[in-house]
Order: sequence, then C-alpha cells, then structure tokens
Amino acid sequence: MKISEMSKRSGCSIQAIRYYEKEGLITAPARTEGNFRLYGSEEIERLSFINNCRALDLSLSEIKHLLELQSLPSTPCETVNVMIDDHLNVIETRLADLQKLQSSLRKLRPRCNSKRSIDQCGILEALSPNSNHSVSDG
Repeated sequence: MKISEMSKRSGCSIQAIRYYEKEGLITAPARTEGNFRLYGSEEIERLSFINNCRALDLSLSEIKHLLELQSLPSTPCETVNVMIDDHLNVIETRLADLQKLQSSLRKLRPRCNSKRSIDQCGILEALSPNSNHSVSDG
C-alpha cells in the first residue's frame, strides 16, 4: 500500500511516517518504479505500537529502544520495567510542578475582577517586576 493509505490505516500523518522512517523506527519500504513507497501489514503493526507508545508520552529514543528489545525476545524485561519506572518518576515530577502552577494561578486570579480597567488590574500588577506582591502571595 502507498503512504497515503498507510496514513489512513495507521492514523499517522504522512509527515510522521516519513519522520519515523528517517529516524529508523520503521524500515525503509520497497518502492515502485514511480518511486512511491510501498508498505505492508508489518509497518501498520509497528506504527500502531509507536502510536501506543506516543500516547504514553514515551520519547522516540525510548520507543526505538523498546523496538530493539522486541527483536531480542529472550532478553529479561527488567530494562522495560526500569524505563517505565523512570517515565513514571518524570510524570510525577511534572504533575507536582503543574499542581504548584495551578495553586499559583488560583491565588493570582482573585486579584482582579471584570469590573476593573486594565490600569487597575491586580493580576497585571502582581506580575509586574515592580510589584510589592509575589505571584504566590494570597
């Protein structure tokens, strides 16, 4: 099948398919005499795997490593467990950072209401470098 059909079936954009090919995540396909790429069902399965990994926010290098591990079926899966544990730690750190950001924004929001003009906006005042108030002040 041509790349346009592959894109429809896999849910990946044509640009993403070309990029994954360039990065070595999928093998370079055979080509027609007209130089069109021809893909098979193996590439659809691989793209599905890549999509599932991307949905978990795994990096391309992590995905490449997982693909390499798949070709070594007798290898202990501890490497995969460590990778997922590391990824969980990154996610937990990001969540904590986002919760701090949410808290700061919730403290900032009451500083202004819609009945003020911009020159009276407490949010803009708090964000100003000359402000006597910290953004995280209540």
